[in-house]
Amino acid sequence: MTEKIRDHQRQQDRIDVTITYLKQTFRPETTPPPRPLMPTALLRANKPPAHYYRYLYELVGAPYKWVSRNTLTDKELLDIIHHDQVYVYVYYINGCPGGLCEIDNRGLGYAEIKFFGLTPENTGRGLGRYFLWNAIALAWELNPGEVRLETCTLDHDAALPLYQKFGFNVYNRRKGVVDVSSLNRPHKS
Repeated sequence: MTEKIRDHQRQQDRIDVTITYLKQTFRPETTPPPRPLMPTALLRANKPPAHYYRYLYELVGAPYKWVSRNTLTDKELLDIIHHDQVYVYVYYINGCPGGLCEIDNRGLGYAEIKFFGLTPENTGRGLGRYFLWNAIALAWELNPGEVRLETCTLDHDAALPLYQKFGFNVYNRRKGVVDVSSLNRPHKS
């Protein structure tokens, strides 16, 4: 492959995004949205195996080009998700994995909803409100000074307005680049 072709491919693998950083500085006092009519359950996946986490991450994140965990080895991934202050939750809908939420409480005085989303077949069905309300409640149960999350322009169009509706305020925005070349590359074991 010529250098010119490689440069062109590298440019196609990079997507410019705007990243929006949000936070809640106090626990919201809201009533939960109505529970979905279909059977749902939100369960903690306590120290999940790497292959299961990667399955959920891909299932939920692929449409939005989530890539940050794709470049990690299994050991690097497990060092994060098996940490005592990292909480992985699976939102089951009709008995099947329908969403992923990861809360990282390793910060200095804050908890971060690191990853949050529904599977493609469950978006647009009104399930996100109930799931997000529960994720926020779980984050505040950790007694942080604030709860943070971030979103970018590759995420679902409803993400930012929903976060703001639930009391998150923007505290920063910046330009970034997502390198999607890892989407088609197997991870390192």
